[in-house]
Amino acid sequence: MTASRRIKPILILAVIAASGLALLAWTQVWASVRLAADGDPQQVLEVTGTIAAPGLTALALAGLALAGALTIAGVLIRIVLGLLEILLGVSVILSAALALTDPIGASAAAVTTATGIAGTDSTRSAVSSAALTVWPYLALAAGILMVAVGVVICVTARRWPGPTKRYETTRFEPVTDAATGQTRPRDAVDDWDGLTRGDDPTV
Repeated sequence: MTASRRIKPILILAVIAASGLALLAWTQVWASVRLAADGDPQQVLEVTGTIAAPGLTALALAGLALAGALTIAGVLIRIVLGLLEILLGVSVILSAALALTDPIGASAAAVTTATGIAGTDSTRSAVSSAALTVWPYLALAAGILMVAVGVVICVTARRWPGPTKRYETTRFEPVTDAATGQTRPRDAVDDWDGLTRGDDPTV
């Protein structure tokens, strides 16, 4: 029972952590691109995740919103949100993988801004080298974590604790009249009298 109660907060925190890591990675430098030059000092561009993976911010923010929805979701909605978390994770993985496999292509917008050169082949010819930083790898790890958490949410959705009894509808029992011995419906006056005696009318 204790383990079941821990599942919900742990998974929600994991969703927040994965989305936060993706969002943090998006703001950092993903690659250092050195432009080609003939006899001139080569210009080095620092390409951030905002350029290399522009869609990452929307995916990360969607993950944070999903964590909020999980706090109040029922069983069926938990499963739906778990599937959505998997989809978000796959999208983050693809965004990071594209930058990792083709850093020059992911830096094309920065190259065009710096040189005025446009077109895939032209921008590639304008770059002599591209060195990746650790941040795209961390974005990839964030996506993998999102997928894993989404799977666990789907698998454990039925084991999450439900609402506590304190939020359930209170039913009032009939009151027995001490003088006649007859029962009658309980009303607000009886509850008030009970409170003055120190009794809890909701028990």
